[in-house]
Amino acid sequence: MTYIKTIDLQSKGNEPTYLNITEEVKEAIAYSKIENGICVVVSPHTTCSVFFEEYAHDVNENGLESLQEDLNNVLRKIIPDHDSADKYIYPGEEHYKAVESWSNAEKYLPNGDRSALWNGDAHLKSTILGSSETFVVEDGKLGVGTTGYIYFVDFDTTRPRDRKCKIVILGD
Repeated sequence: MTYIKTIDLQSKGNEPTYLNITEEVKEAIAYSKIENGICVVVSPHTTCSVFFEEYAHDVNENGLESLQEDLNNVLRKIIPDHDSADKYIYPGEEHYKAVESWSNAEKYLPNGDRSALWNGDAHLKSTILGSSETFVVEDGKLGVGTTGYIYFVDFDTTRPRDRKCKIVILGD
């Protein structure tokens, strides 16, 4: 049997947005009625990742858990923020032209501002972390320990966005 649920999420846009989706995954497993199998949590977005981490009770003034703040700091060391046109090769001239030709180009390039596409860092960060995680479903429950949580992160800081995340449960 297969069960698929899509959850709607919202990113902030001014900083990487971390969303704890553990409860939504647990609810999907319960609703699926699948007792034993696997649960795959997938982001269809190229600047977003899904990862599994301990819930770190300490939170900074911006609401980031300490491990999320540490992750941002580490990733920024190896993949600096995309804050200038010459920081990364992406997006190149052909990509700018392609986006400018879209019927909804204004959504991606407000007032023709090409800097709105400076999210090469977000693409690279999500490539490193990956777009999905797979979990065991056993006895109708998510097979993780008490401190393990599932997070969806949008590394794109160019603007707030509506995001989706797929929860796919396979088993019997």
